[in-house]
Amino acid sequence: MTAAASPAKKNTFLACLVFCAAGIALNVVLNKLAALAGIPLYLDSAGTILTAVVGGYLPGMLTGFLTNLLLWSISGDGMTVYYGVISVLIAALAAFLSRRDWYRSFDKALRSVPLLALIGGGLGSILTFALYKLDFGEELSATLAHFFYDNGLRSVFWAQLLGDVLIDIVDKLLVVIIVCLLLRALPDALQQRLHLRFWQQNPLSREERAASRDFKVRKMSLRPKFMLLIMVGMFIVAVLTSALGYSMYRKNMFEAQADMGMGVAKVVASSLDPDRVDEYLALGDEAPGYKEAEAAMARVRDSSENISYVYVYKILEDGCHVVFDPDTADEPGSDPGAVIPFDTDFNSKLDDLLAGKEIDPVIANGQYGWLYTIYRPVKDSSGQTVCYAGADISMEKIMMGLYAYLARVLSLFVSIISILLAVLLLLADSGIIMPINSMALASSRFAFHSETQRNENVEQLRSLGIHTGDEIENLYNAITKTTEDSVQYIAESQQKNETIARMQENLILVLADMVESRDQFTGDHVKNTSEYTLIIMEQLKKEGIYTDQLTDEFVQNVFHSAPLHDIGKIRISDTILNKPGKLTDEEFETMKLHTVYGREVIEKAKKASSDVSYLNEAENLSLYHHEKWNGKGYPRGLSGEDIPLSARIMAVADVFDALVSKRSYKEPFSFEKAMEIIQEGAGSHFDPYIAAAFQHAETKVRKVLSSRQEEN
Repeated sequence: MTAAASPAKKNTFLACLVFCAAGIALNVVLNKLAALAGIPLYLDSAGTILTAVVGGYLPGMLTGFLTNLLLWSISGDGMTVYYGVISVLIAALAAFLSRRDWYRSFDKALRSVPLLALIGGGLGSILTFALYKLDFGEELSATLAHFFYDNGLRSVFWAQLLGDVLIDIVDKLLVVIIVCLLLRALPDALQQRLHLRFWQQNPLSREERAASRDFKVRKMSLRPKFMLLIMVGMFIVAVLTSALGYSMYRKNMFEAQADMGMGVAKVVASSLDPDRVDEYLALGDEAPGYKEAEAAMARVRDSSENISYVYVYKILEDGCHVVFDPDTADEPGSDPGAVIPFDTDFNSKLDDLLAGKEIDPVIANGQYGWLYTIYRPVKDSSGQTVCYAGADISMEKIMMGLYAYLARVLSLFVSIISILLAVLLLLADSGIIMPINSMALASSRFAFHSETQRNENVEQLRSLGIHTGDEIENLYNAITKTTEDSVQYIAESQQKNETIARMQENLILVLADMVESRDQFTGDHVKNTSEYTLIIMEQLKKEGIYTDQLTDEFVQNVFHSAPLHDIGKIRISDTILNKPGKLTDEEFETMKLHTVYGREVIEKAKKASSDVSYLNEAENLSLYHHEKWNGKGYPRGLSGEDIPLSARIMAVADVFDALVSKRSYKEPFSFEKAMEIIQEGAGSHFDPYIAAAFQHAETKVRKVLSSRQEEN
């Protein structure tokens, strides 16, 4: 279900719009104050940078671009709007640096001045050159440009560029200082509110947003992927549209220039008497009316800055015979009767020219420069072509117009595309990237150690409140439901595991009771030895001995399976098991078989159980607890660490409990005597580390022994 925008979100959006309007007003006011004060600075980017730093990419870009539109409407200079691309790029840079905390301290903010000046002064100068290609102006940057030009930098373009960048450094320094002062005046809470985000979930804190952006990906994250796809798509559209527009504009411009040239040629033709062309050729300016006609042609030429030359030629086999060629300010024209060789660019037109036909305009790059030439046939009273009136238009000026058009188109395209890119990325970030990262962040923090933690995990996921109204919301709902079901399943599984664990413990006790019912001494013995094994293992861990083996799982397995160490006695006859006196050698050999019988019982149990690790230790305990450290034990005669650790632990616990317990064949030993026997057996009967640990835990051992004696 898609949630409606809350009043708080609407108020935040409205506050952001008001903030953008304030930024535009700040730009305009500072610009006008600088103009009134006669300062050769613009100061029209303070509001742009401020809204970009506080509000983000889109508010900053809109503020910059709309500022240029407003200044255009105020000044009436239509070219101002094309500089909106500079403001948009300045906003993008300021927002980018702000995300990296450059504007959270004054010293970092100052580092942005050269970068901002490269955009404002550098790109601004390039754009000016493309739009106007003018010579130096009268502002301070032009003064600096003259200085660089006069002192060795013999390039108008580079001199102007360097001058613009240097003056813009001063401009951006003042702007950044103003921005820093205003940022200090704005409370952090207000800055957070003014940052434009189209939340489609419950808002995240600054720390959570930073954490969600820090996720590592194997190749490329969604944000650059979206940027790349959008930029590629917009670039293709921009290139195709610009190319089409440029092609159409170029065609129209050449057609317009051709029409103008044809009109000029027509006027030139009307200035002379076609029936007197041969007279003009023979007498030149001595011919009556020649000078007046030539002067009229010069005036026609000077009426348009694009017209480089006007002339009248008579086309013959040997070349162009000059009839009229008015002087220009830079060079004298050719004398009447002079023959000018055909330019190679006219080779394809020679037949038509010699035949007196009309020809299409020709682009020629010959001895007179790069020119767009229009010829108009001039006919005498009999209708015969006697000469051609020509007009040469400067191709450089035509191309300057085309470049200026292209610069205007590209500047507008970059401005609009950048703003659209910011809009699309904002929507993608709020509707796709942020929700996915939020889900990933919440999922990565899952902890399953306790029921409280699991419930907190579910609540944290629910608190995201993602409401994009699309597949992202479906994914969020599915993840939330799956998580809730998983937590519930874990809780049920843990409850079942606890039940199974209790059943296992009870089963062990039942098995131990089966032995106890046949051996009157085994009942207390199995309980005591379990306690002693736990004391030994805890002491070993405390002393840092065998810690690599003494895992929590191992300790629990040994403790719970310890009562099964004598399970094999169930197959020993009552006569031997409860004999009041000392066993014969033959009887003792039979008694020793209880270790093997115990293993067989456990092996059968293992085949019917999935908890193999649990029964593995039960098997080790039952089979090897009578093995000795020196290899003289039974049933295998293992020695040292070849004996499983659990069995070595049980050996100490088993012997100690047997020593302090009453048997049919002996009275119980004292605690001290039993401890002394354990110490004597260290290194021969027992693992010396385990024997020492048992003795070091004397207080706990005595406590267990005392409690058992009190129960009996």
